[in-house]
Amino acid sequence: MSKRRVLYVCHNHPKLRPGGAEAYALELYEAMRDRSEQFEPIFLAAARPPVEGVPPRRETAFAPAVKGDPRQYFFINDPVNVDWFFCTAKNKDVATKSFRDFLLATRPDVVHFQHTLFLGYDLITVARDVLGPDAPILYTLHEYLPICHHHGQMSRTFDRSPCTHASPKRCHECYPKIAPEQFFLRKQIVQAHFAHVDLFLAPSEFLLEKYVEWGIPREKIRLEDYGRRPLARAGEEGERRKRNRFAFFGQFTPFKGADVLLEAMSLLSHADVHLRMHGANLEYQPQAFQKRFHALLERAAGNVTLVGKYAHDQLPRLMADVDWVIVPSIWWENSPLVIQEAFMHGRPVVCSDIGGMAEKVTDGVDGLHFRAGDAQSLADIIRRAAHEPGLWQKLSRGIQPIYDVNEQVRVMESIYHELLERTAVAGGVA
Repeated sequence: MSKRRVLYVCHNHPKLRPGGAEAYALELYEAMRDRSEQFEPIFLAAARPPVEGVPPRRETAFAPAVKGDPRQYFFINDPVNVDWFFCTAKNKDVATKSFRDFLLATRPDVVHFQHTLFLGYDLITVARDVLGPDAPILYTLHEYLPICHHHGQMSRTFDRSPCTHASPKRCHECYPKIAPEQFFLRKQIVQAHFAHVDLFLAPSEFLLEKYVEWGIPREKIRLEDYGRRPLARAGEEGERRKRNRFAFFGQFTPFKGADVLLEAMSLLSHADVHLRMHGANLEYQPQAFQKRFHALLERAAGNVTLVGKYAHDQLPRLMADVDWVIVPSIWWENSPLVIQEAFMHGRPVVCSDIGGMAEKVTDGVDGLHFRAGDAQSLADIIRRAAHEPGLWQKLSRGIQPIYDVNEQVRVMESIYHELLERTAVAGGVA
């Protein structure tokens, strides 16, 4: 029996710009490619020009993404074609012509959207129009962009506090220059495209409930965490007496709480603790944040090392140099990959006490919580983690095995078959 085709659509390729959602999407694609006997995957990732090996152009174009893998493609689209407010394409040829032609050429049996940023929600409707009702459409929800215009972070623009829910009035408070009616229209447009999705996948219970509250029918959304490719576990240096080495892995952004962490470390300038900061993309942040970041880094320079960018395959070595991983995000988060990566290496996690972080890390079992956005609370927890006898050993033993992406292949095969059978019955085929 020939394999069915599943098309994965993603907003970035980690080869071009690393990020959690795109790293997971590529891992799932590769696991399906290498492990599945039932589905042949195709990976289509948005890319901004210029792309190496592709002639510069402003219109959309397709190109092979990775040499040696003919099933990976770039969907090259200039960001000037994107309407960031309505999350759609200004140049409708992106969807109505370019993506349509790609679908006709590849003829997937299933379309699984991992993200539509830089492309537009229009692609969902085009997939339904081109492939018809027999081709199931899935959408994995990685953050809150359909709900929130503030980069999908669900945090208030004026004080960075977490936002409990969206409404035209509340969104207008964050963006006074945009009328409430426009936010109402934005929601209607996004939900109109989402109506074509057969199943949404939510990697955390917290995120799932936020989307149900927003309007996705509960029967159309399912909890499905990120499966991860197993890594060689970080080595140990025998039984270390001190467990005072901390690390941050991620992007240096206001939402990720990098400044909260640096402020906490400045409060610990005389403590016997050390922090290594692994991350990138500071240069893309607002100037005010960059200035604050560097000022705090200077204040905490005595016990902070700014390492900078890192590659995923360096994680075992980098994790071997630390005892704890800190996730200080000030937004709700979903299911941060860094938590799974820390657990893979037996490292307890110190994290904010909100959203998907608090769901994935159990306080006092496999990590510790602190009050989100509170540098003093974080400093107190860091001091406790470094000096409380036996705490690191207890929490490290409490870490459970992570969800293996090879196991997820079996789960996704089952989900795809379930949806294919359902659409076949609905269409009168079975």
